[in-house]
Amino acid sequence: MSKEEKTTRIFTGSAIEAQPLINALNEIDINPIIRDDHQSGIMSGFATGVPGQVRMYIRNEELTIAQSIIDSYLNSLKA
Repeated sequence: MSKEEKTTRIFTGSAIEAQPLINALNEIDINPIIRDDHQSGIMSGFATGVPGQVRMYIRNEELTIAQSIIDSYLNSLKA
């Protein structure tokens, strides 16, 4: 099973917008996986991705526990 099959993407957006969701998940002992392709590219010598944009993943076995927090946060962004 590949890494993508073991995780689900729950958020794509700015790092600033992602922080409250990260904090809420950390409060229930869930540590999301954060991908920042632009920052990773800079560190390796070439820039790719959108500056300031991150993708957040969560392990599939933690998704049921975190779903209400994720839904609540995403709905608050729409308001």
